[in-house]
Amino acid sequence: MDILHSLGQLFLGSVPTIIIVLLFYLFLRSVFFTPIQRAMAEREARIDGARAEAAAVEAEAKHEMDSYHEALRQARATIFAEQEAVRRDALENRAKLLKAMRARAQEEVLAATKRVEAELEAARAQVEREAPTLAGDIARVILEKRSSLGGGVAR
Repeated sequence: MDILHSLGQLFLGSVPTIIIVLLFYLFLRSVFFTPIQRAMAEREARIDGARAEAAAVEAEAKHEMDSYHEALRQARATIFAEQEAVRRDALENRAKLLKAMRARAQEEVLAATKRVEAELEAARAQVEREAPTLAGDIARVILEKRSSLGGGVAR
């Protein structure tokens, strides 16, 4: 029983200490821990808000980048189409020019052929007109040479 009585005395002696510790705990909880927890929760909420805002900004930036790339692709396609049209026009103009040059060259060749044929006909006509005279002159020269060779040399 003495032990129980000693324990009761110790318990009664520790009650003020327990009350002081409990009051200190309540004081610290209301003055220190609650504001810290509130600040921590507010900080966590701000961090989550900033993360959400950053994700939204990143998504918007990605969307703008995609729009920019699409516009760039369309601009390149337009430029390529314009270049292709200019190239096609240049090739068509070149083909027309070549066709015109070929036609002109053919006309010039045909005119030159006609001129050569006319000159050939004129030369033939002149040769045919002068042929009897030339033949007579050639025969006379040959006969004169023969007669000069035959008459001056002893046989």
